[in-house]
Amino acid sequence: MSIKDKDSRALNNQAPWLQSYIDSPEKQRQLYKRTLFIIVMSQIFGGAGLAAGVTVGSLLAQDMLGTDSFAGLPVAFLTLGSASAALIVGRLTQRFGRRMGLTTGFLAGAIGAIGVILAAATNNIILLFASLLIYGAGTATNLQARYAGTDLANSTQRATAVSIAMVSTTFGAVAGPNLVSVMGGLAISIGIPPLAGPFILGAVAFTIAGLVLLIFLRPDPFIVAKAIAEAKETNISNNLNSDSTTQAVNKRGIVVGATIMVLTQVVMVSIMTMTPIHMGHHGHGLNAIGLVIGFHIGAMYLPSLLTGVLVDKMGRITMAIAAGATLLTSGILAALTPGDSVPFLILALVLLGMGWNFGFISGTALIVDATSITTRAKTQGTVDVLIALSGASAGVLSGMVVANSSYATLSIVGSILSLLLIPVVVWSRSKPKKQILISSEE
Repeated sequence: MSIKDKDSRALNNQAPWLQSYIDSPEKQRQLYKRTLFIIVMSQIFGGAGLAAGVTVGSLLAQDMLGTDSFAGLPVAFLTLGSASAALIVGRLTQRFGRRMGLTTGFLAGAIGAIGVILAAATNNIILLFASLLIYGAGTATNLQARYAGTDLANSTQRATAVSIAMVSTTFGAVAGPNLVSVMGGLAISIGIPPLAGPFILGAVAFTIAGLVLLIFLRPDPFIVAKAIAEAKETNISNNLNSDSTTQAVNKRGIVVGATIMVLTQVVMVSIMTMTPIHMGHHGHGLNAIGLVIGFHIGAMYLPSLLTGVLVDKMGRITMAIAAGATLLTSGILAALTPGDSVPFLILALVLLGMGWNFGFISGTALIVDATSITTRAKTQGTVDVLIALSGASAGVLSGMVVANSSYATLSIVGSILSLLLIPVVVWSRSKPKKQILISSEE
């Protein structure tokens, strides 16, 4: 039996419900819209869980360790956990679908949040760091969920689909930091340190996010998308004979997309991590810190709907350039802003969030463009590992930079790093060598 015959036989043996989606573009569109709605519901709660660790993680470690030098460690452990989880969620998704991968990640994040609460109650720093590793699974899953909406999207919808998933995170992500005082009061009322309060919110929010996906994300959009892709491969030789130029372009797309997201993540995490510490040194309380971080996280996600449209209409690379310019402006402003000026700190952190948003959505769209459904989830997980590891490094180094120099120095370093997007953009627009050779031969 030929390969082509085997493929045809496999496709003919698809489950009837799956075959109905393969045969009906209208059902595919309906599932695409339904998937986006379910992701929105899940991301609202996921955003609230995400915000808890970002807002008070460094303050909790500072309080337990009694020093600023290692205040970046919570974000580092959180993002290291996120890296491991991104890889696992990506592999689970590739094998079992989005529903299984995302549900597992969110529920693991909830377990990590409970561990942080216990660590704070017992003043156990080892348990704190171990729990933050597990808590990072929720953070990774919150980001991985942005890909779910792209499974059934066409090339002109992908950035918009990503943006819808990300903008829905805003509601929970903005509410989370501004509930710091309320959750702190709840924590005191049950006999645990107030800084552990936001993690109570995180545990509940991640649990609900996971259950929403477990119950309602049916049929699984990734499984349906894989079946549709297999059905379209009527001539397997076309795939085998795809020229090396196309492969080079695809590899370049993955590299460029990953580099854009890694650079924007490093700049954003380094400055964001140390802003609460910087504000604490200038006498600001939890309310002011929660306000600044709330605006920052809102700026990370709220512009997404507009950003997605711009990325689809104006192009991925154009918005990557906008990301670099915005991050550059943010770093300079943060360096020049007096520590007692909350309005200017809000402006600097809003620009920081917007720059991250521009880079993250354009980079994500590039990754989806450059991958096929047969390897997409694994590639997405691997790229998110790189993003998480870069964030972990930025979290650790930011504390050391501020401890040995200043917050202004850290902000200037961030501005310089944002300029590295320029050579990345230039390289992305140059033609692969193979393409040049083919063009000259023709």
